[in-house]
Amino acid sequence: MSDTTTHEQAGLRKELGLGDLVMAQVLCVVGSTWVGIAAKLGRAHVAFWLGAMLLYYVPLAVVVIYLNRMMPLEGGLYQWAKSGFGEMAGFLTAWNLWVYAVIVTGAIIFVIPTDLGYILGGAGAWIPASKLATLALTGGVMAGITLVAIRGLNTGKWLHNVGSIGIMTAYVILLGLPLWALMRGTITHFDPIPWQPPKLSWFGLAIFGQMTVGALSGFEYVAILAGESRNAARTIGQSVVISAPIIALMFILGTSSVLTFMGSQPINVIGPIPQTMRIALGAVGWAAPLAISLLMMRAVASASLIFTGLTRLPMTAGWDNLVPGWFARLHPRWRTPVNSILFVAALVMLLIFFSMLGVREQEASQLLAGASIALYAIAYVALFALPLLGRRALRDALPGWVKIMALAGLIASMVSLVIMVYPIIDVADPGLYAAKICAVVVVSNLLGVAIYKRGKRRGHRQNPNATAKGAKDAKSNA
Repeated sequence: MSDTTTHEQAGLRKELGLGDLVMAQVLCVVGSTWVGIAAKLGRAHVAFWLGAMLLYYVPLAVVVIYLNRMMPLEGGLYQWAKSGFGEMAGFLTAWNLWVYAVIVTGAIIFVIPTDLGYILGGAGAWIPASKLATLALTGGVMAGITLVAIRGLNTGKWLHNVGSIGIMTAYVILLGLPLWALMRGTITHFDPIPWQPPKLSWFGLAIFGQMTVGALSGFEYVAILAGESRNAARTIGQSVVISAPIIALMFILGTSSVLTFMGSQPINVIGPIPQTMRIALGAVGWAAPLAISLLMMRAVASASLIFTGLTRLPMTAGWDNLVPGWFARLHPRWRTPVNSILFVAALVMLLIFFSMLGVREQEASQLLAGASIALYAIAYVALFALPLLGRRALRDALPGWVKIMALAGLIASMVSLVIMVYPIIDVADPGLYAAKICAVVVVSNLLGVAIYKRGKRRGHRQNPNATAKGAKDAKSNA
């Protein structure tokens, strides 16, 4: 841990305990869209879930636990990659994670108009199709999230905990729907763990890519807030161990419930759970809107959690003088990076606006998801490469079996990265869809390199000894 990180991190409030971290892990990992995406695989979804968990989910949990135990630092993966690969690699890893978080925050908020449309039924069908209504709703939610972020985690953690309870309650309802339908006689059969061997295809591989880096990712993200957690070296790892099996069951059983009611009908990949609840509970006027409201609660809270984490990355990069110190300035009362928060809030709204230009609603959502997952996969390639290719001192501190786990995660991440250009829904132009995702990845990384080099030049002008120190650090990391 550098002296600068130690000094700056000490000024942050330690707001998060083990219970808050467990809730945050569930909130960060579990989403409402992934069970619909997995349901497109039919009865083979269990085989794909188990494969993704074996090759990616378990390795992720293991690597995060060990790296966080070694380096419980604010900034999480940024600090780990910087220590293992050097400053530039650390910055670009954090940059991909940051751009991902900006995109996925917009994608999560983008779900809210769809959920509201399902709550209102036929009277609200126009809402998700209206760009003006979508911008108004997402803008209002973004303003609220921004105010909570400025107040800090002493306020934000309660929103996050409520959202986590909301998504778990929604899944309890979802998992209970087949049993309720069996008792009423509206369905005659329910198989919670269906089994069908997976068929090898580009479509199946594309779904697998989204199930790994998309659905099952997030354990490392909560570690960004290590400097604001109590006894982070212990509690963040414990939160992973406690939440991992709960999350796995929610995904597998939730996909089976969606499949039970949707059958061969087209699945709305933005809101598969609201769609399922509307079909299953259509005769019970209040039940479906109530259940769907829980998903909206989760969407707001999840966006708030991810937004909180992504505003900390510019702050920690500011500590290292790689971005202007303006991003690292803290609110005098709440001790939060207020400038970074306001900057990112504006950026998210711009992204939502431009993503809707010239495409349909579901295609806009998938474009956001695909681009964000591709960037996230790059960050995960760096994460899983640390135990295998990082500096020798780091590699020597890890058991051999952890490195085997890391290799499995690395391969899964690389597959997800390559396959992300393949659309899993009907799009207006598949070639243009792929080109947009590739353009986001290439342009964003070129921009990241430019920002890093500019930051180094600025830092060198302010401290001429920085170059010599950086060379010394690079040599020690070799």
